[in-house]
Amino acid sequence: GNPWFHGDLAIRGGKIVALGKLTNAKATREIDARGLVVAPGFIDMHSHSDFTLLEDGLAQSKIRQGVTTEVLGEGSSAGPYQGKLTPPQYSIKGKTTRWTTLGGYFDVIDRAGVSINVASFVGLGQVWECVMGKSHARPTAAQMEEMKALVEEAMKQGAAGLSSMLMMPPGSLATTDDIVELCKVVAKYGGTYASHIRTEGTGVFEAIQEAIEIGRRSGVTVEIIHIKIADQKHWGRMNEIIGRIDDARKQGVNVAANIYPYTRGHNNLSSIIPPWAHEGGTAKMLARLKDPAERAKIKKDVQDGIPGWYNHYTAVGGDWARMLISANTAYRGLTMDRILAARTKGKKADLVEEFLDLLIEEGGSVPTVFDHHTEKDMNLALSQPWCSIGSDGSAYAIDGALRRGNPHPRNFGTFPRVLGRYVRELKVVPLEEAIRK
Repeated sequence: GNPWFHGDLAIRGGKIVALGKLTNAKATREIDARGLVVAPGFIDMHSHSDFTLLEDGLAQSKIRQGVTTEVLGEGSSAGPYQGKLTPPQYSIKGKTTRWTTLGGYFDVIDRAGVSINVASFVGLGQVWECVMGKSHARPTAAQMEEMKALVEEAMKQGAAGLSSMLMMPPGSLATTDDIVELCKVVAKYGGTYASHIRTEGTGVFEAIQEAIEIGRRSGVTVEIIHIKIADQKHWGRMNEIIGRIDDARKQGVNVAANIYPYTRGHNNLSSIIPPWAHEGGTAKMLARLKDPAERAKIKKDVQDGIPGWYNHYTAVGGDWARMLISANTAYRGLTMDRILAARTKGKKADLVEEFLDLLIEEGGSVPTVFDHHTEKDMNLALSQPWCSIGSDGSAYAIDGALRRGNPHPRNFGTFPRVLGRYVRELKVVPLEEAIRK
């Protein structure tokens, strides 16, 4: 955050050994960086590279943006896999590898060899499913103790804290009190609670307040993941969210946030299906879509919404043109309005019914980019001193195993976009502040 200055760097054995005006220094190799900027490696504050790093540890789409550290783990994380969760299996350097804890994942990453540094939260949903499986039942007191023990184990193994994704199950099943209890464990180890809040739509103000209250009651630092207002009904009210956070900070609750520099987010068409219909997993959801009575209830909830649920369909005003398919299917790169028009051959039809049919045909999962928030709100959040930068993307590549799908540009362009568009062009933040962020 300090002002830039003209100077030199001396590097020996991969480490910076001197910094400043090194006029008399000699080197075996010199790099002339006049007219350029030398900066520390960037920290991607919110990333999903947990498993792509095991496929290709070079992390090409990240290191070429200047990223040297990725912070992983949202509602799910690369551990633990215990109880009702089956451990994953990967081939690392020709050897089949499994792990059951977050610490075990860190060991696997070390053995695999990756080009970047890695930190990870332990996911609330991960811990919840270890104990509760795919059930939507409330945990007993004993089951809650099991979850707390799993969080404690992860914290001892180096987790940065607890992360949550409260918009959909299993995270949405946790109450504020549940999360406070788990965060009390995190607080013992000086960890952070990072939250994809319960809704970024019409209930966004209440969801922000819930995150603040969790920090207040448990004593943890709070990080709001990719802060935004993602429902057109509340566009233009980011100043109110900023006011709430500033007030909480003045009252001693350490609340911060991260943001990605795009007005389009990435999720799945299945997120348009109401949470209750996801109980039991994808197969059960598909069965409900095929059952006439259940399907009618799902359709009503899609169109009308449910109090407290972030509904991607209503958030974009029911406009199918604001949903772009990124799935690696025949629909890749098309907006949903074009897909539905082609499927109905231009005839008057019930487009929600057609959408439900498409979801069944695609096995219940269609990765999609949603156009759901505004540049004005985003810029206001980005300019706050407590807001950092996270891609919400993954490490991909332009060739090899990690060239796949039709990925959101944030996977490749988050950090150049901040420096190019929001520093040089729009001057939302000065260069030094952007580097700090």
